[in-house]
Amino acid sequence: MIDTLETLAVALVTFATVVAVHEYGHFWVARRAGVKVLRFSIGFGKPLFRWQGAGETEFVLSAIPLGGYVRMADEREDDLPAADLPRAFNRQPVGARMAIAAAGPAANFLLAIVVLWVLFLRGEMGVIPEIATVLPDSLAEQAGLQIGQEIRAIDGRETPTVAAVNFALLERLGDSGVLSFAVGQPGSDVQNRYEVSIEEWLKGAEQPNLLNALGITIRRPPVVPRVGGLTESGSARAAGFIVGDVIVEADGQSMPLWMDWVTYVRARPGQVIGVVIERDGARETLEVTPASVMSEGERIGSVGMSVSLPVIPESQQRHFDRGPVEAMVASLDRTFGLVTFTFKSIGRMLQGLISPSNLSGPITIAQVAASTAEAGWVSWFGFLALLSVSLGVLNLLPIPVLDGGQLVFFGFEALLGKPLPERIQMAGYQVGVVLVLSIMVFALYNDFSNL
Repeated sequence: MIDTLETLAVALVTFATVVAVHEYGHFWVARRAGVKVLRFSIGFGKPLFRWQGAGETEFVLSAIPLGGYVRMADEREDDLPAADLPRAFNRQPVGARMAIAAAGPAANFLLAIVVLWVLFLRGEMGVIPEIATVLPDSLAEQAGLQIGQEIRAIDGRETPTVAAVNFALLERLGDSGVLSFAVGQPGSDVQNRYEVSIEEWLKGAEQPNLLNALGITIRRPPVVPRVGGLTESGSARAAGFIVGDVIVEADGQSMPLWMDWVTYVRARPGQVIGVVIERDGARETLEVTPASVMSEGERIGSVGMSVSLPVIPESQQRHFDRGPVEAMVASLDRTFGLVTFTFKSIGRMLQGLISPSNLSGPITIAQVAASTAEAGWVSWFGFLALLSVSLGVLNLLPIPVLDGGQLVFFGFEALLGKPLPERIQMAGYQVGVVLVLSIMVFALYNDFSNL
């Protein structure tokens, strides 16, 4: 129960932060444009708390924390007194209305830039992408990659860390063409270039493991099966496992590595497993029955356990120390990369190149927010920046009920010299509502399917 409440609390703080920043963008620009703002709400539905600001705006916290809105005076919706008509949203020049609509996504992007700038100023660390193994008949082997090489760049994009390698590979998800690599030996400036052809790479794959799909593993310390976390409702917690336990054997079979344990559990849904653990220097025996869950069309076992990752040696780390200007340049570059990647991913999802099962809803976001908060404030702020970018991009989609749809309508108005007919706008809003609700329902379906 405590874990659930903590997850809910972290999720609410995370959602409220990105939504509040988004709506404040609309609010700030509207006020600067002279528009009367009647209400600033975080959440939808019944107001839970409300207070009147120093000015004319009512601030509200509402019951459904899945968004927010800024309600502005508009004579199409309210009977406004004559004194307020010049301050009505609908009477503002089309350029001002476009600025107000764009201000929400812009505020989200600005939040990401500021957060990433602070994180980059603090210093950044990543694992050096040195190849530990190359699988036979894999893309990596076809390209000519070899054990011991360091991946310096993919498709011309520098990859100084494993995270950068994953991001570069993620950009080719569902893509066709040539995948190129620049690699070198650790400590040497000499680089070799390799290429391999891909055809709709990982098209439709659900939650793909990019490095595995490429056919390599990265040199890291061995990951022993030490319990790092337990889900509240998982069978491992019910069986008596605690954080810090080291799994020694399962049904008499040695479990030297975490993946040995994962593979063993996945193959035994609903079967009792006798486990020997080491706790505080002594050995104990527990019994656990993995739950049967669906994953990529098959039933696998799950005990609700995560691993305690080993400390990465300094020799396998790469550190980045940046000054204020350099950190800002890196922040702008990272934010721009996230924005363009998100737009590309949505486009590829619409083309069927990326599985729609990768679309996440509020439950998955809440779980990720909680797990990153548990990992530390740096991880949580990194996730906050990513979520803020995602919210900004989604609101720029040309769907009438979103900011992007408003910008489309205002764009036509600027070109035609007059607003689109009311019936066309209303039809657009109705289609937009259906689309947004459908996306939300599908995302929630994905969330529950992955629980």
